[in-house]
Amino acid sequence: MKYKLVIFDFDGTVADTRHIILTTMQATISEMGLQVASDEQCATTIGLPLWECFKHIYPSINDQTAQQCADTYCRIFDINKHHLTPTLFPGMSHTLSTLHEQDITLAVASSRSHASLVDLLEMLGVRQVFSLVLGCDNVEHPKPHPEAVLTIMKRLDFLPQETLVVGDMPVDIEMGNRAGASTCAVTWGNSSPEQLQHSDPTYIIDSINNLLYF
Repeated sequence: MKYKLVIFDFDGTVADTRHIILTTMQATISEMGLQVASDEQCATTIGLPLWECFKHIYPSINDQTAQQCADTYCRIFDINKHHLTPTLFPGMSHTLSTLHEQDITLAVASSRSHASLVDLLEMLGVRQVFSLVLGCDNVEHPKPHPEAVLTIMKRLDFLPQETLVVGDMPVDIEMGNRAGASTCAVTWGNSSPEQLQHSDPTYIIDSINNLLYF
């Protein structure tokens, strides 16, 4: 690989969290007494900070209600994760281990909270391969703002031309592009190939193993 730093999104990129996210969102919506939303509506919000997810689905709710939704979601998610445990996508463990063994520096930039992110990475047995993990509460500006990528590059001492950002959502690709890094869109997550192509990634891949040949 020609890149020295690879920054991964988590949900829909490293791990298949779609089922637990949608189940938790629907339970939150029910508990909060909001109008029923479809799985498709909920899925379009994956990758956004939690309170923004609910503002996206329900534009008329105020910030306080959106934050209450986010707090409720976190409480229900902590229960659900024990019986709806996310799994790594096929080939992910091998690819991460191989890159790590090749001395490629790995990091995560996620819209998930830092505590939740670390917890899930540890549950999945891959926390140790990542040199730096940033959640939405570690930055001031969420995706697609480039702050997370810029912060990781600065703290780990890499240049944009040495960096590849990997994600399944247009916000991931825009974040990387705005930071001046190369970007790789993955098709096994929560966006269609057409949506990803429109976000102008450097690469689009259908298998994580392809990453080893860049």
